[in-house]
Amino acid sequence: MRASSSPAAPAARRLPVAGPAVAVAVAVTAGHFINDAYSAMLTPLTPALQARYGVSIAAVTLLSSVYSLTSSVLQPLLGILGERIDRRYAAALGPLLTGVGLTLMGFVPWFGALVLLVAVAGFGSGFFHPAGAAYVAQYSPPDKRGLWASLFSAGGTAGMALGPVFAGVGLTHLPWFALIGVVIAALTFAVTPGGTQKARRVGLAEYAGIFRGPLVWLWGMAVLRSLASMGYNAMLPFMLLAKGFGAREVAVTLAVFAVASAAGGILGGRLSDRYGRTPVLRAAILASVPFFALLILSSPANWWFYPLTFLVGAAVNASIPVGVVTAQEYAPGHVAVASSIMMGFSWGFAGMLVFLVGALADATSPTTAALVSLSLLLPSAWIASRLPEPERTSFG
Repeated sequence: MRASSSPAAPAARRLPVAGPAVAVAVAVTAGHFINDAYSAMLTPLTPALQARYGVSIAAVTLLSSVYSLTSSVLQPLLGILGERIDRRYAAALGPLLTGVGLTLMGFVPWFGALVLLVAVAGFGSGFFHPAGAAYVAQYSPPDKRGLWASLFSAGGTAGMALGPVFAGVGLTHLPWFALIGVVIAALTFAVTPGGTQKARRVGLAEYAGIFRGPLVWLWGMAVLRSLASMGYNAMLPFMLLAKGFGAREVAVTLAVFAVASAAGGILGGRLSDRYGRTPVLRAAILASVPFFALLILSSPANWWFYPLTFLVGAAVNASIPVGVVTAQEYAPGHVAVASSIMMGFSWGFAGMLVFLVGALADATSPTTAALVSLSLLLPSAWIASRLPEPERTSFG
């Protein structure tokens, strides 16, 4: 059904849209920025960590798996826990734990301790994302909920683009960047209101009931879309290397893709406020398919490569914040858990499947593997076309 055009509920109209509401949104968006910047430091630092601790490549890549487990796959459970405690602690402690954990990676005495440190940092990120998204959802005006969610999402995307720059200072000087997380954590704690989302005790059966019906299909759509995007990013270095290009072109392409993702998310969020969540979901995914195929078959030797990279990055990622808001409106009584399902669990699940893309590349070619990954957008768009339009309900 179409989005409700009736006036917002009185409770929703009483939510402040300026002053405190904007301050909360800015604080958690800044937290999202620095949290994801810290997260993006891990992969570029793996060679330095391998040399520092004298371990194998397989061992050092385990760090990324551990971080993905605690920050993404377990995020729904952390979202449930976040509904039972004061949410401001989760929002403030997130960037603090992530920052301290990942900036001190070169200062623990042995590799086992490093694994534990990375796991704790991942828990910080896993706590933050559902809490931050819930604050944005509850303080945004219903007619601009998609826009506010997309700005929150863009903060994280911008942080991911900056993370490798932080990593460039090396393990020795990295702890200085922890101070940024400490300051933002303090500001977030000072600005965000306290209290839990629910006064009554919620049983596990009710939480299990969240992940059913349209939310399950929405999650499946997000997994397929995420795997398509991750598969392309994973194959990009190998495709460009085979065409005679190097690390510089790979870095520029990924940077353009990341900036476009932020811009596309903002546009998609605003369009969903005007035209509905599900029309934007299916249009953004389906429209990107032919351009994505052309991008995979192109290279920086073509004048259109970087403009096309921007177009594809914006289109395929325009649905990310829209999907988060759709999940929140499907489960308005559990916005933190719904957010974690879309932001953490879908990305984490897709991340665990990326190795299949690599295996296919070994058996065929990186270009073939990227095109097969791209084909996952078709069932993703089909699922989006069958999703019901959520009600624009107010959040308690």
